[in-house]
Amino acid sequence: MKFAENQSYHDYTDDGYPELRYCHADVILLGRWDGLSNALYSLREDGILWAQYNSEDALVETYTILNGVVEMECRGKRRILEIGETIDVSQYEQIISFYGKTNVDILIKMDAKSYEPRFFETQLLLIEADAIEAVDDYTYMHCNRIKDYSIEVWKHLGLPKESLRTLRWGAYFHDIGKRVVPVDILNKPEKLTSEEWEIMKTHTTEGAEIIRNHPILWLKDVAFIVEQHHERFDGKGYPYGLKNDEIALESSIVSVVDAFDAMTTDRVYKKALTIQVAVKELENGKGTQFNPIVVEAFLEILEKNQFNWK
Repeated sequence: MKFAENQSYHDYTDDGYPELRYCHADVILLGRWDGLSNALYSLREDGILWAQYNSEDALVETYTILNGVVEMECRGKRRILEIGETIDVSQYEQIISFYGKTNVDILIKMDAKSYEPRFFETQLLLIEADAIEAVDDYTYMHCNRIKDYSIEVWKHLGLPKESLRTLRWGAYFHDIGKRVVPVDILNKPEKLTSEEWEIMKTHTTEGAEIIRNHPILWLKDVAFIVEQHHERFDGKGYPYGLKNDEIALESSIVSVVDAFDAMTTDRVYKKALTIQVAVKELENGKGTQFNPIVVEAFLEILEKNQFNWK
């Protein structure tokens, strides 16, 4: 079964199948049989796919490994899945993570009434990601890394899986407001003037407004993450000077991961710090710039991954 091109923002393969293109994966909606949507999820090496089951949202949700090497993790336990193995997500209460050790193809089957609306909503959301990439390729890749590691921290802290969508998109779009910052300020190799810095800081509030006015109505629920991700635990951040528990935990998570990624990647105005130096900076910022609980969780994840950072 193929799909009609009934909305202009949809992307399609050459064969006419609806498609999602992430920086870490491609997803093709193959069709609907017996009330189930079938989708081919092509996960790239080092990419991550998360699955969370919600009985109110779907009755059936399975993932079958077609080829490649993929590691599954749930509640801290990991194992390599066999080709042909099917994971029934309804059997798991916690979030499941699939880590691509090579390029991997996964067949997803899910209730069409649940999967297809989300699929086409995501196509619309990815237009925003394309707009970010058009302005600044670094910001585009940076946003994807922040999304990945924010979710890993959320899982590590054992926080509610029902909030995963909010964290995912809030982290992914945390820098969407940089679309309205002039490129000469965004990529200036020298130190910003005080006037330029004030313009740069507006990306938090401008980004929140973009999210609050998005055609997808539920997206407004993630705007607080975009708005707060530069607040500091000691109240010296921006835009509002929030402190301690006034800052949402989701925003505190993004703040820590965002800072670490900024420190460990090259920019036009600075060279990357080593992982060891960046870790020390996070430790020094506990209780002042950063929420201590979040820093501890993130450092535990880094240590578990032998301080590898992609």
